[in-house]
Amino acid sequence: MTTTAPKSSTTLPSLTGKPLLWVPGDWNAFFGFGTNILVNLLTLTALLRFVLQMPDWLVFKRILPAAGMMMCMSTIYYASLAYRLAKKTGRKDVCALPSGISVPHMFIVTLVIMLPVKLATNDPIKGWQAGLTWVFIQSFVLMGGGFLAPLIRRITPKAALLGALAGVAITFISMKPALEMFMNPMVGLVCFAVILVSWFGGIKFAGIPAGLIAIAAGTLIAWGSNLFGLGFGGMSATALKESFKTFGFAVPHPVIGLVLGGLHWSFLKVILVTAIPFGIYDLVEAMDNVVSASAAGDEYPTTRVLTADGVISLIGCLMGNPYINAVYIGHPGWKAMGGRIGYSAATGVMVIVLSWFGIISLMTALIPVVAISPILLYIGMLIGSQAFQESPRRHAPAIVVALVPSLAAWAKLQIDNSLAAVANIHVVTPDMIGAMKKVGIMYQGLSILGGGSILAGVVLGATTTFIIDRDFSKAAGFAAAGGVLTFLGLMHGEEVGAFQNPGVVAAYLVVGAVLFGCHKLAAAVPIRDTEEESHGAHARAGAPELEMAE
Repeated sequence: MTTTAPKSSTTLPSLTGKPLLWVPGDWNAFFGFGTNILVNLLTLTALLRFVLQMPDWLVFKRILPAAGMMMCMSTIYYASLAYRLAKKTGRKDVCALPSGISVPHMFIVTLVIMLPVKLATNDPIKGWQAGLTWVFIQSFVLMGGGFLAPLIRRITPKAALLGALAGVAITFISMKPALEMFMNPMVGLVCFAVILVSWFGGIKFAGIPAGLIAIAAGTLIAWGSNLFGLGFGGMSATALKESFKTFGFAVPHPVIGLVLGGLHWSFLKVILVTAIPFGIYDLVEAMDNVVSASAAGDEYPTTRVLTADGVISLIGCLMGNPYINAVYIGHPGWKAMGGRIGYSAATGVMVIVLSWFGIISLMTALIPVVAISPILLYIGMLIGSQAFQESPRRHAPAIVVALVPSLAAWAKLQIDNSLAAVANIHVVTPDMIGAMKKVGIMYQGLSILGGGSILAGVVLGATTTFIIDRDFSKAAGFAAAGGVLTFLGLMHGEEVGAFQNPGVVAAYLVVGAVLFGCHKLAAAVPIRDTEEESHGAHARAGAPELEMAE
């Protein structure tokens, strides 16, 4: 990724009137971010129809319209927040925060919350209700946590926050698109090349957004290959014909009674073990994404962002959407494409059209997913590299440590999903763990290290950063915090509760004591950033982003 340092108001051109609601670069960001949202909607639809086996009327008439309404509210709100920031600062380059349904939560609430309840009751409505209750609880965790976020952001080094985010980008954002590209290289690699030569190489396509060119090229290759019996992209005329059956206008309706009816122990005992830690995950992830936007030059109020996510998720939940809203990873990427204010609001309008008119199924049958995957990989590339570019060079080892828990979480997820898909195994026994260990697969280590991965990444990254800076008292504080969070099951564990992973808790506390001893006994002077160090990354790589943005 290439990023530029935030410019002072004296170097930025002043606005002569109101901020522009649309600039040419918004087309690039709209097609890029819009396709990102489209992929998520297509994935969500597949989970609802084929994993939960929910009837089409529930998917297309109730859940998707509510999800579309929530995402529209979110994207328009963040466009308005960007408008106010542009007006306040007089800057022309302010980019709205991207937002939408949280992708990790999409899988968690589907597979861990809704699916078990649906299977146990054989009632899709009960499964839907469990998801709604989960989001209801998480919404309040987000709203309450928003007031703590500024303090956490103030005391936590940037390398830890951005490093943990880089781990998510490299694993959960980048790996699946990269694998899909090489499973169908004729479509995937060609589209990826279009993205790279435009957004990194500066090649223009006569004013046509590169994201649209890539998707169009991939779609043409996929459908054209059917003429020769090659089947690139898996497109089918039969599936396209069937997709028209979902057409029809539908708006969301309140389901307040259904939500409140789920607040009893039979649901809550399943929900609380994931709702609280994932609410904290949302808190840290949103805070990381606000820090990422700040590093790209746009300073947004953390508390307002988190509170907005909670309120919007609560409204969506009460209207029938069982998925949480979140600020997305990727703000620097959309800004680098030239996105400003309009791309966010336009995406919200697009989502309303797709979800309220039943067009999602048609898009699934018309556009090969592999044609969209390169855009997601590009975003992962930008965020993964931002952590290194926006932090002092000496903090690079801390960034690597911060991203390792996400690698562990991703690897464990691959193993769990493989066992479930191939052998219908949903519980890994000690004998299975021992057998995997004999062939070098440390499943238990993946489970411990990957539990609460983003919190673990922040704690490990912050501790390492302060050790590098010889600020041992702060390093000791973060190590002790790691012990407390582990004790409560919020990291290095898979359920909330006291006395989780006592061995790991004890280790963190011993490390904290050693570091505090270093603070008291060692004659080490803390290293502070110099102006040259803190801005060196910006100076090294400023020009390419300006070129792309223009």
